[in-house]
Amino acid sequence: MFPDWIIDAPNPFDSVLVANRGEIAVRILRAAKESGLKGIAIFSDPDQNSLHVEISDQAIHLPGDNLSETYLNINAIISAAKKSGAQAIHPGYGFLSERSDFAKAVVDADLVWIGPSPEAIETMGDKISARRRMIESNVPIIPGEELAIEDGTNPLGVLASSAARVGYPLLVKASAGGGGKGMRAVYEPKMLRTEYEAAAREASAAFGDGTVYVERLLTGSRHIEIQVLCDKYGNSIHLNERDCSLQRRHQKVIEEAPSPAVTPEIRNAMGVAAIRAAEAVNYEGAGTVEFLLTSKGEFFFLEMNTRLQVEHPVTELITGIDLVQKQFEVAAGIPLQIGQGDIGITGHSIEARIYAEDVSKGFLPAIGKLAMWRPPSTPGVRMDSGFREGDEVTVDFDPMLAKLIVHAPTRSAALRRLDSALSEFIVLGVTTNVGFLREITRSNIFSEGLVTTDFLDNTSLEDFLQPKIDDSILVSISAASNRLGIDKYSINTNSENLIDEYSGHNGDPFQTLKRSFP
Repeated sequence: MFPDWIIDAPNPFDSVLVANRGEIAVRILRAAKESGLKGIAIFSDPDQNSLHVEISDQAIHLPGDNLSETYLNINAIISAAKKSGAQAIHPGYGFLSERSDFAKAVVDADLVWIGPSPEAIETMGDKISARRRMIESNVPIIPGEELAIEDGTNPLGVLASSAARVGYPLLVKASAGGGGKGMRAVYEPKMLRTEYEAAAREASAAFGDGTVYVERLLTGSRHIEIQVLCDKYGNSIHLNERDCSLQRRHQKVIEEAPSPAVTPEIRNAMGVAAIRAAEAVNYEGAGTVEFLLTSKGEFFFLEMNTRLQVEHPVTELITGIDLVQKQFEVAAGIPLQIGQGDIGITGHSIEARIYAEDVSKGFLPAIGKLAMWRPPSTPGVRMDSGFREGDEVTVDFDPMLAKLIVHAPTRSAALRRLDSALSEFIVLGVTTNVGFLREITRSNIFSEGLVTTDFLDNTSLEDFLQPKIDDSILVSISAASNRLGIDKYSINTNSENLIDEYSGHNGDPFQTLKRSFP
């Protein structure tokens, strides 16, 4: 049965299959339920007991031993949709979300594709074609060159000539894909061969396409992205900006909205450019146009992500707009019912990505069982996650455990709320980056809003590391306290020099628990 809001839409649907897993699958399935739609999950063997399967209305198993046989298997996912009776497919982010052939397969199967057209995905998914389209649409781009490497041509010779014209420092970047893969910084000519070969090799492995291009490396810049919404009828709006400058290895760590570096004038100019970029490919749905912002206030097109972003919650919290619901509406053919004048900014929001990783070992992914999982649950705090206490963190998938998002009237209040929330976040059983995140957000350069994309690359991680207590000790303490019925407030030790990696609390290890035991 169709819910009331969609029953008269041009392309109504009453069920959505989420072609994804983990946190984003949980997010979309919950949005589907709130919208009155049937939410259908898919799962591989390692995910059979996962949270996204548990909360779904129906779950379809994908047989196979690896990603190519399961979450990257277009035919298997289409078959699952047909088997379940799903009428629409939402790709989430990652996996097949930016594959034009997947979008086309969904449409060809007479299912509703919740995303932009295959043509828009294809154009913006290839960074070279995207650059060309942006030039045609008068969107400022980073100075660079495509590499016309023909059969029988020495690629390094072509690359060196291009690099000399663009100038050092520069980036060798994969034409396909995203997520920081296939991207290498080159600061001098002698680095060119090694970094080119590394970028091409990584791009080929990740995207099946080793094509690269060259662009100027803008040091000391900020990574700013503009959220856009477009419908099938030519209506386009932007939902202001997100600042994603705090990165490691081109991977985002913390995002916030609005940006402390963006003035109303820059916001308007970037918004106009983002809409121009989206309209250049007849975009439909939610998408993100990414820019680099220099210290002089100049901005340049970086790429367009033709999907929902990991960091979309910060935009939702400052605008009050549910982006997944809007994706449903646009896919159903419902016109945007909001205009640019309706979009404001309420307060400030910050998102921290919680990873199972050992910062002291170069952010090495960590595995293990979540022996204790106690996220904060206070006003102004939102947590998006696909994990529960007792779940296993394995090497099968990305090690992101959760997204911790806070909202407050001002940036300073949001920072305090984030610090408090991180201090209350208890994770035992696996090593996490919680302590690292807390130290980063407490640093002067972050609190003053001065972070640029190269901040972590030029900073010693030792400045943000804390001594840690072995997990086994903390698990044993918590287990003993449960047996004895001991409340942390009844314990008083003199171990003031102990600092817990996860909570950041000094002193008594019971303070890491923050709450009474059941």
